[in-house]
Amino acid sequence: MDSDSEDSENESGLGNVTRVVMRPPGHSGKAKRGHLCFDASFETGNLGRVDLINEYEYDLFIRPDTCNPRLRFWFNFAVDNARIDQHVIFNIVNISKKRNCFQLGMTPLIKSTSRNKWQRMPNKFVHYHRSIYHQNNYILSLIFGFDREDDSYQFALTYPYSYSKCQLHLELIEKRKVPHFTRELLGTSVQNRRLDLLTITHPKNMVAAEKLRVIIILGRIHPGESPTSYVCQGIIDFLISNHPIAQTLREHVVFKIIPMMNPDGVFLGNYRSTLMGIDLNRAWHQVSEWIHPTLHATLSFINSLHQDKNLELDFILDLHAHSSLKGVFVYGNTYDDVYRFERHIVFPKLLAQNTDCFAPQNTMFNRDSNKANTARRYLCDVLKDSVNCYSVLVSYYGYNHPVTNEHISFTEESYYRLGRNIVQTYLEYYKVTGVIHVTEQPKTKVKVRKSPLRFGRSSHRKSRTRKKKRHLKPEPKKKETSASDTNATSGDENEASCSSSSEDDGSPSAVPWRPVPRIRPHTCLPPRPPKMEVEEPLRTAELPPLSPPKLSIIDFNNLTRLGVDRANGRGKSRKKRK
Repeated sequence: MDSDSEDSENESGLGNVTRVVMRPPGHSGKAKRGHLCFDASFETGNLGRVDLINEYEYDLFIRPDTCNPRLRFWFNFAVDNARIDQHVIFNIVNISKKRNCFQLGMTPLIKSTSRNKWQRMPNKFVHYHRSIYHQNNYILSLIFGFDREDDSYQFALTYPYSYSKCQLHLELIEKRKVPHFTRELLGTSVQNRRLDLLTITHPKNMVAAEKLRVIIILGRIHPGESPTSYVCQGIIDFLISNHPIAQTLREHVVFKIIPMMNPDGVFLGNYRSTLMGIDLNRAWHQVSEWIHPTLHATLSFINSLHQDKNLELDFILDLHAHSSLKGVFVYGNTYDDVYRFERHIVFPKLLAQNTDCFAPQNTMFNRDSNKANTARRYLCDVLKDSVNCYSVLVSYYGYNHPVTNEHISFTEESYYRLGRNIVQTYLEYYKVTGVIHVTEQPKTKVKVRKSPLRFGRSSHRKSRTRKKKRHLKPEPKKKETSASDTNATSGDENEASCSSSSEDDGSPSAVPWRPVPRIRPHTCLPPRPPKMEVEEPLRTAELPPLSPPKLSIIDFNNLTRLGVDRANGRGKSRKKRK
């Protein structure tokens, strides 16, 4: 509070603001309550400059990415020393992306020291508009009122996920000593931060005795796309759990996960670039060990897996967040081989069935030359045809419900759930392709009741509340009791009451007329065969391996929006019919 604002402004020119106190003109001495103090000198923080317009209005400037002044979208800063019931307007004036989710109604997140849970600001207090006072550029205006003097308020574009949080999460998993989880150092960044490689599979698959299938998941290649870290954490937590889906996948598949590919950019609070201002997802074709060491280590690791004869690389999943579209969608590739393309669109189709937030209208399969150096486009060209490379994108904002079309904003739990849905989609994919066989559940041992049910007392008790009584016809006396009649009385109460045999007590003067309780028609079933005690669980025969599915292109035309009929020869058949 006591630091000089002029010195703080000079220091902020080199990076984020550090405890900048905004004093009115002509004021000298210590800062008073109501002279707001701005700070972004923390991990993932971003705020470059603050201008005091008047007592109620401030212009805020996002700090550009290091060595890349064109990228300005991520912001994360704190404000304190406020006066109670002080109302202000924060104008974020230098957003580089004009087309973004703020046009769709997205609002920033806010939390305070006493309310340490992120909340979205109400729409009526957030305005994204053109300002004649800022050269007719788009600005984001936030109207806010401080309700507590002792609190420090933090504003952010979306849910932050720092490098330290990722390291803490991985350390906690390591302390649990999970047998199917290993963590190793794949490389280091320019500022000597860790590039972690996680391996999740059954312990027997740690040493490849037979050919294993491998899935590679890449996260946080762009530091400002923090929702991908929540999705990646949801994948990791679900895979190491004891859920049956995770257990089945670990037995058949090896998961290789790199949760944070750009640790320097995440720590500095950049939007897309590394420390040296390079977009890693546009540099796969010219990897340098010195300029982008994390990308070099990742590409070398992928090539080593690709050349290993004991491993079958199936998927490379690159996680991203989108700043201008809603929902979850997939970017894939197009191929001249129709059968390869049919196999390539299976995973997006299954993912669309497993999540309500999937947006098929945003899903694309293309060969865009502008994306030629991305992981999705570059790796599909250099690897073999059986490898499927995708970019899975999730919105910063939210999605529209598929039934009610109501907007639902994403939360941290929503991103975790998306990670679990991706894992479930992998299980269904391998079931469809025959890698994981669908077997019946083993039958358990059936227990037989020792004594038959005595329904005479219960029938008498129910007959008191019944207005009308039903009577059975008299039966001829039976000299011998068969084994089936004895077993029939050992069923449940409904079966016993529906049978027409009376209780045989051995005396010739048994009552031939016996009232039975009223039973609904749908519960009066024919008697079941006698239940026998099984000594051992029944063993189901192993099913033969399934042949690869033959998929029809017509089923996926609504998803891909591509005219594949011409490649399949259906266009010619239509002309002949005419």
